[in-house]
Amino acid sequence: MRKRVFVARPIQPSVVDRVAQSCDVEVHPADAPMTPAQFADSIAHSDGLISVGGNVSEEALAHAPKLRVVANIGAGYDTIDVAACTKRRIAVTNTPDVLTESTADFAFALLLAVSRRLFEADRYVREGKWKTGLFSLLWGTELNGKTLGLYGFGRIGQAMARRGRSFGMRVLYHSRHRVAPDLESEAGAQLVSFADLLRESNFLSLHAPLNSGSNLAIGAAQLAEMPAGAFLINTARGKIVDEAALVQALKAGKLAGAGLDVFENEPQIDPALLEMENVVVAPHIASATAEARLRMASLAAENLLALFEGRRPPNILNPEVLG
Repeated sequence: MRKRVFVARPIQPSVVDRVAQSCDVEVHPADAPMTPAQFADSIAHSDGLISVGGNVSEEALAHAPKLRVVANIGAGYDTIDVAACTKRRIAVTNTPDVLTESTADFAFALLLAVSRRLFEADRYVREGKWKTGLFSLLWGTELNGKTLGLYGFGRIGQAMARRGRSFGMRVLYHSRHRVAPDLESEAGAQLVSFADLLRESNFLSLHAPLNSGSNLAIGAAQLAEMPAGAFLINTARGKIVDEAALVQALKAGKLAGAGLDVFENEPQIDPALLEMENVVVAPHIASATAEARLRMASLAAENLLALFEGRRPPNILNPEVLG
């Protein structure tokens, strides 16, 4: 019997067609979140779910007795109750690695934009303020010789390190586990304590997953330890940063600026951040390239189909459900 699959957002037709070769597929027509009731109703008779950033809660799972796999399009999975899925013997998968370069590109783009005051310059020209050359106009900060600190050193953190090294930056990282010496050498990165990372980073870029250890890991006390005039870059998860503390550090001049793709309570953003010239904001799009999004959707489909075909999904997060 053909499996029933619900796709929670519109995705590339080629990927839908791939799944539809062996499954009956329903695609939610709107690129927008559903209400909890709509979502629960949509998965009630599904064997598989391709999720795109939605909240897969224990309450929703209670309405889906047939569900066997949740294939998330994305590396992060903090919106999925993995423990509840495991209890119900539902496999959960994600799509790591295929978005590494796109996300690192965007993180470094934020770093460049805020350090060289790119958006301030853009507005200055568009508003007709450029009348003559000024020696003191929009001075930024060079990267060469500065220290790039990386909180989290998985695939994206390592890709960010390589970019920093190519700009002549000293690279430090802090992670729960030290990576292999050859990876450190390739990235030109040195493992340090969290305290040293904060004290020495002119640019602190966040690349850790959201968990109990990283939740609100960057608060007022941590920001106070950073060098005066430092920059914060976040393309990981908004809840790693205490947004109110970040606002205060920026207002006080402790930080020179911030580049943010994620927010503590997104899509809501502290209004103060939107008023600051030295803050560059984006709507959680670090992996948003056509190439990366196709790889992500394709890998999610492969994870889902592997489970249905009796194979081990390539990126299963709770392999104990296969036993």
